[in-house]
Amino acid sequence: MAQPLKKLMSCVILDLDGTLLNTDGMFSEVLKTFLVKYGKEWDGREKHKIVGKTPLEEAAIIVEDYGLPCAKHEFVNEVYSMFSDHLCKVKALPGANRLIKHLSCHGVPMALASNSHRATIESKISYQHGWNESFSVIVGSDEVRTGKPSPDIFLEAAKRLNMEPSSSLVIEDSVIGVVAGKAAGMEVVAVPSLPKQTHRYTAADEVINSLLDLRPEKWGLPPFQDWIEGTLPSEPWYIGGPVVKGLGRGSKVLGIPTANLSTEGYSDVLSEHPSGVYFGWAGLSTRGVYKMVMSIGWNPYFDNAEKTIEPWLLHEFDEDFYDEELHLVIVGYIRPEANFPSLETLIAKIHEDRKVAERALDLPLYSKYRDDPYLKITSSKGQ
Repeated sequence: MAQPLKKLMSCVILDLDGTLLNTDGMFSEVLKTFLVKYGKEWDGREKHKIVGKTPLEEAAIIVEDYGLPCAKHEFVNEVYSMFSDHLCKVKALPGANRLIKHLSCHGVPMALASNSHRATIESKISYQHGWNESFSVIVGSDEVRTGKPSPDIFLEAAKRLNMEPSSSLVIEDSVIGVVAGKAAGMEVVAVPSLPKQTHRYTAADEVINSLLDLRPEKWGLPPFQDWIEGTLPSEPWYIGGPVVKGLGRGSKVLGIPTANLSTEGYSDVLSEHPSGVYFGWAGLSTRGVYKMVMSIGWNPYFDNAEKTIEPWLLHEFDEDFYDEELHLVIVGYIRPEANFPSLETLIAKIHEDRKVAERALDLPLYSKYRDDPYLKITSSKGQ
């Protein structure tokens, strides 16, 4: 079904940290190291306070909250020097490279507008292949009078692009970035960088789970052409371990065997993929290889701080498979995580996902991964 057109946009202005680059995780690691020498421990409780802030604003918050015996300028100089040493390790967020390449190939004017300083922005993107030449305009907070939530950065970006603010689409991860974009008279798509915080983004024109879920055609921009039979292909990624729950009560309600896996050892892998529904192939140690749909995310029934992994094996089993070794090869994406008004609507959506996955996995693009060696598990159990 075609998406209704919201408004015709002529250019895209993107935030950098938390929107395109996963700098938050690296910054947290640097802060942990920095705070140790003061006998403090970074626990992430200030993360929601500093998202989208300028370097000096971030410093002021952390120095005050942790009672550090240093000035905010000293904090910035030392911490950002440490952070710069790790820039080569910072990864693009899911969908970032895809979006930049897509807009660039279609000649859509793009700008970067960040609360970081201009030199820092250029350093960060220098490690990302093709990014520097894709952005015709870069604006840092040191180039305008006031950083976000003031609209100055976005207005300056539109001015340099020679575009009207009203025809500019902003993509942001922070609340203050959304506020700045709307104050500039622009349309704003929010991609919240903090989990379970979408309720704070009511000012945005649209809120999406990740850049994978952006539909440019809704904004009069060229649509992606890489969706296949309702699925978005990806490079295969791998998860495995013993089943901690399998064919239990949830399986009987859903009518599909579920198999919860421990996330131990996979936190880095899961942090690189947004919550949502994926699909691929599952190998059980004593049974064989099966089609699979998998959800990763935050279970709404539990206040879990980390993502969970719940594969659904698209096959009928007569007995449970607790403790069996299960290996997954994930080959594509179906949809974002969502809340449903009732169990019935959730079950209906799960079966819809099942049909999408079953059809797609018959395509040569995906079916070839059924023979991936990772799925061939050797086990002494049942021998």
